[in-house]
Amino acid sequence: MNTILAIDDLVKRFAGLTATDHVSLNVATGHIHALIGPNGAGKSTLINLLCGELIPNEGRITLLGEDITACPAAERMKRGLARTFQITNLLNDFTVQQNISLAVQARQGNNFRILDTARGRVSILTEVDELLAASRLEPRRDVVAGNLSSGERKQLELMMALAGRPKLLLLDEPMAGLGRLESQQMIETLRGLRGKVSMLLIEHDMEAVYALADRISVLVYGRVILTGTADDIRASDEVRDAYLGLEDELC
Repeated sequence: MNTILAIDDLVKRFAGLTATDHVSLNVATGHIHALIGPNGAGKSTLINLLCGELIPNEGRITLLGEDITACPAAERMKRGLARTFQITNLLNDFTVQQNISLAVQARQGNNFRILDTARGRVSILTEVDELLAASRLEPRRDVVAGNLSSGERKQLELMMALAGRPKLLLLDEPMAGLGRLESQQMIETLRGLRGKVSMLLIEHDMEAVYALADRISVLVYGRVILTGTADDIRASDEVRDAYLGLEDELC
C-alpha cells in the first residue's frame, strides 16, 4: 500500500510543554485514517503542524514522498493538502455557488480576472456545477451561506476544500455541532469520497470514526499509543484507560 503522508518523530514544544511527543504515523493512499484522543491530547497542534501553521522542533513530514516539514502553508496547499475546520470558514453574504466559485478561482492562482472572459466564467461555473451535482447542496446553490444549517455549512466547506483538487484532506472534527441526521449525512458524503481522496480525520464522534476509518491512531499526552483497526481500538485496555473509563464512547 502506497503512503501519501508520513509523519516521523514529530515534536512540538511550547515553553515547558511538549504538545506532540515523537508522533509517527502513516496515511495510506486512498484511505481514511482517523486520529482520536481525549481533550488536550495534542490533536490540534498536530494538524497545525501538518498545515504549516506551526513548525516542529524535531521530526519530519513527508507528502507524496517529498519533505514538506519547512514548507509554508500556501506551498503545502499547492502540493495537494487541504483542510476543513471545526468552525466553518465561509463568506456568509455569498451564495453557495459563489463560495465554491471563489475556491475554484483560488486554486487557479487567485486569478480573479478570469471572470472577465466568457471562457473563464464558463470554465469556473462548469466545475462548480460538477461539484454541486455530487453534493447535497445542489438545491441550495443560490442560498447565502449565512442562511445555511450547521450541516449544510459543513458540506459547503467540504465542497470548497474539494474545489482545490486536494490529494490529502485534513478533516478537523467535521461532525462538531451537528445533529444525528446531519452527522449521518456527513458520514455518507465522506464515505462516498473514499478512494477518490485520502483523508486524515480528527474526530470525537466514535460512531463516525468506526463507520469511516480504515485505520485509527490514538493520541494521548502528545504520543500515539496505538494504531490499528476499529476492532484493535475497541479491544485495547490502554485506550479505554486513556479515555478515563468512558467505555460507552468506544463501544
